[in-house]
Amino acid sequence: MNTNLIRNILNIIFMVLALAAVLTYFFVSDFKVFIYVCAAAIFTKLIEFFLRFMC
Repeated sequence: MNTNLIRNILNIIFMVLALAAVLTYFFVSDFKVFIYVCAAAIFTKLIEFFLRFMC
């Protein structure tokens, strides 16, 4: 599969998760939800980062 396509998909997922993190920060009372969404966004971005420089 094309690495650029995978990176683009991962970037789109990251942007959606980052937007979800901002929304959970303001609209959800449980702070743990915000932390989990942020962690998922950061993990997705790290995968994309490693694909960019390793492949």
